[in-house]
Amino acid sequence: MRKRMLLIVLGIIMAIAGYWYTYLDADTNKPSQPKAKSGIRVGQMLAPFVLDRLDGSQVTVGQSGKITVLNFWATWCPPCQEEMPELEKFFNNNQQKVDFYAINLKEPTVKISDFMNKNNYTMPVLLDADGAVGKKFQVTAIPTTIVINKHGMIKYRKSGTMTMNELEGIINSL
Repeated sequence: MRKRMLLIVLGIIMAIAGYWYTYLDADTNKPSQPKAKSGIRVGQMLAPFVLDRLDGSQVTVGQSGKITVLNFWATWCPPCQEEMPELEKFFNNNQQKVDFYAINLKEPTVKISDFMNKNNYTMPVLLDADGAVGKKFQVTAIPTTIVINKHGMIKYRKSGTMTMNELEGIINSL
């Protein structure tokens, strides 16, 4: 009986610590707190990185001073295909105030170009040809979307499909 009570108390303490770490400590952008360190989790600062665009040019992600949305995806992924029309609408409605990048994971450029052209998508696609950026961000499921505020802090992360309204709600809350 005593062991059981101890295990219950330890479980409650661990749940509270997990909640505190995940939710309460995420908003470290207050002036009274020290500057957040670079990383890949909500509440950390995005370390800028460079990727090739679908057209062959390069872009540095994370230096714009604008809200940035990263969406990791692949052409073969049904949930990714499902959310693409919504992401295209979001991009078209918000491209003046948000840097949006659809980061394709490890697919040939020709396959991605064919997919984008076939569906008339115009959103910017970046190529993570070797999966290094996806690995850095610990993307284990696609689609995964990450939202970074204009100060470079990661504010939101979700694995699973996104809608235009969901993304706009997150952007408007920043």
